[in-house]
Amino acid sequence: MQHIKLGKYNQLEVVKTVDFGVYLDGFDDGEILLPTRYVPADCRVGDVLNVFIYLDNEERLVATTLEPLVQVGQFAWLEVSWVNEYGAFLNWGLMKDLFVPFREQKMKMQMGRSYLVHAHLDEDSYRIVASAKVEKFLSKERPDYQPGEEVDVLVWQRTDLGVKVIVDNLYGGLLYNSELFTSVEPGMRLTAYVKQVREDGKIDLTLHKQGYAKVEDFSDTLLAYLKEHDGCVRLHDKSPAEAIYDTFGVSKKTFKKAVGDLYKKRLVAISEAGIKLL
Repeated sequence: MQHIKLGKYNQLEVVKTVDFGVYLDGFDDGEILLPTRYVPADCRVGDVLNVFIYLDNEERLVATTLEPLVQVGQFAWLEVSWVNEYGAFLNWGLMKDLFVPFREQKMKMQMGRSYLVHAHLDEDSYRIVASAKVEKFLSKERPDYQPGEEVDVLVWQRTDLGVKVIVDNLYGGLLYNSELFTSVEPGMRLTAYVKQVREDGKIDLTLHKQGYAKVEDFSDTLLAYLKEHDGCVRLHDKSPAEAIYDTFGVSKKTFKKAVGDLYKKRLVAISEAGIKLL
């Protein structure tokens, strides 16, 4: 038996056309309507379409070619469109809003505010719902990351130590305040690098590549910048870290290592006025 993946993308074949759209082969779930507004131009019977499947207001399977802001099994930062006596409804980019029951809210959600949630299928009703109690949806398995490995992160919330994030849509991680050189806000999606996986399975992260490869990479960037800006930059090892980050997006430590690397190669001269290409 082959079933539709509700709340996810499915590759489905067009089986017939009607005045109000086309019907797709939903395998054991029967035919599924793709309304006219979402039907691609020149669509014909036999074409296979990549569509997102969810439930309409009458709880029937329906297809769309719109891209939702979250799929089942994913985390996302979403805004509350409206609330009623049963819970909150989030804008996830589709015609029908995403429901968050009161029992899945950490605090009573307010219209117009945004929250980090996890989308999943309710076991009892088979509806797509969301939960703000995101901790229970993080993987319990120990992450198998190596130091320096690149990951995708979703910014979650601030703590005394730094900023909590969701790593690769699976794990909890932390960006430390001492290593943040730019503003990081909840809801941002960023590329980060693994520093270490702790004994408790939590992941320490940084927004900057680690080690010598990082310095080599930025040395090339700095050299290219100098060539494109008349051979000089008004920054040096005494410049504020914020000024360095605003210009290059790297820490002062990385900047100083790269300058030292270019200096040893006799490619630049350093003075109080800045760095100059030789």
